[in-house]
Amino acid sequence: MKCSCGMALSWLLPRSLLELARGLTRPGCGWALRRAASASASASAAPDFNSFVTRTNTCGELRSAHVGQEVTLYGWIQYQRQGLFLVLRDFQGLIQVIIPQDEAHSHVKNLLSNAPVESVVRVTGIVSPRPPGQENPKMPTGDIEVKAETAEVLNSCKKLPFEIKDFIKKSEALRMQYRYLDLRSFQLQYNLRLRSRVVMKMREYLCNLHGFVDVETPTLFKRTPGGAKEFLVPSREVGKFYCLPQSPQQFKQLLMVGGLDRYFQVARCYRDEGSRPDRQPEFTQIDIEMSFVDKAGIQKLVEGLLQYSWPEERGSISTPFPSMTYEEALADYGTDKPDTRFGMKIVSISDFLRRSNIQFIQNALSYPHGTVKAICIPQGVRYLKNKNLESLKESAKSKFNQEIVEIICRPDGSLKSLLTRFLDEKQQSQLVQALNMQVDDVVLLAAGEQKQVCSALGSLRLESADLLEAAGLVLRDPAAFHFLWVVDFPLFLSKEENPTELEAAHHPFTAPHPSDTSLLYSDPTKVRSQHYDLVLNGNEIGGGSIRIHSAEQQRFVLEEVLKEDSEVLSHLLEALELGAPPHGGIALGLDRLISLIVDAPSIRDVIAFPKSFRGRDLMGNAPDYVTPEELKPYHIQVSWPLEEKEAKKN
Repeated sequence: MKCSCGMALSWLLPRSLLELARGLTRPGCGWALRRAASASASASAAPDFNSFVTRTNTCGELRSAHVGQEVTLYGWIQYQRQGLFLVLRDFQGLIQVIIPQDEAHSHVKNLLSNAPVESVVRVTGIVSPRPPGQENPKMPTGDIEVKAETAEVLNSCKKLPFEIKDFIKKSEALRMQYRYLDLRSFQLQYNLRLRSRVVMKMREYLCNLHGFVDVETPTLFKRTPGGAKEFLVPSREVGKFYCLPQSPQQFKQLLMVGGLDRYFQVARCYRDEGSRPDRQPEFTQIDIEMSFVDKAGIQKLVEGLLQYSWPEERGSISTPFPSMTYEEALADYGTDKPDTRFGMKIVSISDFLRRSNIQFIQNALSYPHGTVKAICIPQGVRYLKNKNLESLKESAKSKFNQEIVEIICRPDGSLKSLLTRFLDEKQQSQLVQALNMQVDDVVLLAAGEQKQVCSALGSLRLESADLLEAAGLVLRDPAAFHFLWVVDFPLFLSKEENPTELEAAHHPFTAPHPSDTSLLYSDPTKVRSQHYDLVLNGNEIGGGSIRIHSAEQQRFVLEEVLKEDSEVLSHLLEALELGAPPHGGIALGLDRLISLIVDAPSIRDVIAFPKSFRGRDLMGNAPDYVTPEELKPYHIQVSWPLEEKEAKKN
């Protein structure tokens, strides 16, 4: 292999890749692929947990095949009973250890009988079968036990703030204050180890199978226009600050300009989003960028990546993932991240009720974007109480300023509603048919502006599902994983605080849909984008786009549409003028993805050391005060509110 100057390039490639490349150029090159797969399989053989350490085995790996062997184990005392036996725990599981009762081993008995729970001990003993009738089928090691011969207490444990057991309820604040203790639980151990396995498989798929380059990008940079708020980091230059990037967006685009072709990173990202529940100020994403790619290429890559790295114990996932447009998602589900595991779609009944004499409906339909829509709650009469229905209506009113009318299907098939007096029997029958109502179903109907109605009903759809499941009706299979691509987002949205101004729906680097490019310069509000989101069970787990690679178009978007100072991005604009290839990418939210895979109630349960929902580290008490002397090199002074001044004095 040679470059254009005639120099051999073989020194640039690992030997295994050279052999693979040579094999692929020969007739019958399948042997090279099989060899690569074989090497990968051998590399993923069962890990040796006992290499480099002084134990012979882990607690959880012992089985009947080990009977008669002398083993040395290290772990934490999970439980001890009356000086007769204890249960020893390590990361891999539990083993019962019999405490010797004879005089010759009195020292061992005293040590193990008096060691507090959660003390760290070393035990050496003989693996023996449990006496008949004393086996524990609930434990993988339940057929055997270890008869201790020698022991050592390596570190005694004082009284714990809570028991290290998954079924013991602890407040989340206490768990986070003593996170290093919480990490000993089997659930967190499982979550973090599964996360590690998934990331390793992703690296293997991207780097080894598809030639991506793992590049670490800076975490000290400058402010990016638009998007979430960024954390500021002071510098020693007067009045100048770094920013922690909310994503490596600019860097990965610059890597494409630099000719790397395929980039990937397990990236740390930072967003100063305050006290938003189930968000983290620092989080991790699988960041990907490719040159000369389109939307279909990115989607195929991500589907293959997830299929390859998906944990076996969670079943298999099928590809390709279904897709729907942003407009379809809003119309049918009232959200751009639909949970498609259950029905209860939003149904339009505008045409049916347009001929009615119901005043509030006619008022709603008289507006340009007026509509009448509804959702049907299956078995709502049986599973929902009156207070539930009232809470749903109050929710729509308080969150969306949307009035809701309920319609109930009685056992005899007749309807109970404020609307029925305006509808004859034939119209009522047609309404039942239009909504596909069954006996005991409850319909929630809303009339008004399209976006408001859909958003309100989309929210009620999810709230209703929660109420139904709390009452015992299973709608969403907890073992099901429903992936969905949402595409054709608008390129720009009106700002909430000032609807006459526009902001980027995704980010300012997203390219317009090829069919809408001309609209960018005449009516930007109608432009669709080449932005795509990946949704799993109603949660956005990834988002990406094809990027603008024309400096002229990028400058127009920044200056003319978004009214941003393009000087902040002068480095990127200059790069786009110097031979930037067409490129696109995506970022997958690793924390959210893993939390869904393990069915964790919060993303904090899949992060080793998370922040509280207020963004605080309760274990290390961060953020914390610093002295004026420490601030001096950064030319910063703190103007303290009066109450904090008094608190600091005290």
